[in-house]
Formats: sequence, structure tokens, C-alpha cells
Amino acid sequence: MRKLEVCAGSIESIKAAYEGGAYRVELCSALSEDGLTPSAGMIRYARSLEGLKVNVLIRPRCGDFVYTEEEIRCMEEDIRLCRELGVDGVVIGALTQEGDIDLATCRRLVEAAKGMSITFHRAFDVCRNPQEAVKQVVALGCHRLLTSGQQPTAEQGIDLLRRLVEQVGERLIIMPGSGVNPRNAACILDATGAAEIHASARSQRVFGRLETDSLIVKEIVEKINRKKV
Repeated sequence: MRKLEVCAGSIESIKAAYEGGAYRVELCSALSEDGLTPSAGMIRYARSLEGLKVNVLIRPRCGDFVYTEEEIRCMEEDIRLCRELGVDGVVIGALTQEGDIDLATCRRLVEAAKGMSITFHRAFDVCRNPQEAVKQVVALGCHRLLTSGQQPTAEQGIDLLRRLVEQVGERLIIMPGSGVNPRNAACILDATGAAEIHASARSQRVFGRLETDSLIVKEIVEKINRKKV
């Protein structure tokens, strides 16, 4: 079965992802800033929903992915808290000033997350050499890479996504994300050979808020798993 991960930045979005049949949520806050580490309360709520896999974004601030020693220690502490709260996995990433993966920092985060599922996030999409970077993600021991194929949307990044899937084989799950919707989700998976996909599945709500919509989640899940005739 192909799997849908929903990026959820609120209690309402977590609930909608669950009701729509998402396999997993990536929990974060401040989606307007491309996501930051969520609160313990939000994590506890997601963990209370039986059968829903829960990954947590580890990102202490908005902006770039070049971190100070103090910020790295903060991320290590957030990962330890996630372990105590019983989450399934964490979502990490750090880069050097030159645009390469910061191996020293990422090794520390991977070590802190040992025993949990580890996703490398879309910091990958601003790496200067994606073919080399994906080798390093594998070597770090990550289980999954969230990427748009270094394009604004996953649909635009299909060519690189397909090459990454072919390059890593079964050593790493390539999970396309960005601009995924019911219209294109199955096509992206078909074209790339990926088996997991990431979407926010949001629609406009009262007072202008964008929240995950359970009906959109359900439609994506149905379309990516629809048998071909």
C-alpha cells in the first residue's frame, strides 16, 4: 500500500489527517515559516490517536539550516523529549555554509534519535550536489528523505526524484513533497517509483485559516492506492 504522510501544524489538522486515513503525520508549528518544532501538548494529542504514526519536525527557528552549537544542543534535547513522549520518528536536517550536508551535526542528531525512524527534511532541496547529498543521507543512517526534487513543487521535480529513487534503491525511502494534491499525487508516485508521498491537504477555513481537510486527505489516499485497469 502506498502511504500518505500529512504535514499537520495544529490540533485540527492532526484530527483531519487521522479522520481522512493518513498513514502518518509530520507534526510542526509555524507552517508560515516552513515549520518549527511543535509543542509537547500537540505531540501528546497526536500520540493519543490509535493507529496514526507520528513524526516530529526538529527545527528550532526559521531561516537557514546552518546551526550554532547552542541550537544543536536544543535540537538534541527536543529529540530526547520526543523519545520520552513515544513518537515514532523525527525529521531532521542541517547544512554547512557552503550548501552541503553538515555531517557532524547530523550525526549528533541521528545518535540522539537512535531507535526512532529518521527523516531528512527539505534542507536537501537547497544542497548544491543532490547526488552526493543523498549518498550522505544514506550513510548517516536516515530512513527517509523528504524532497521536492529541488524544485518549487514535487511535480516539477519529477526528473530528479526519479533519479534519486533509482540511485538509492531500497537503502532509503524517497518521499516526494510540496504542491501535492488529489490531482497529481498518483501521477508523481507513478512517474518517480516512490511509494510514500507528503502533503498538507489544506483548504481555507473560517477566519482565513488554512487547515488540513479530511476529505482531501481521503481523496489522496484513495487515488494513490487505486488499482489500475
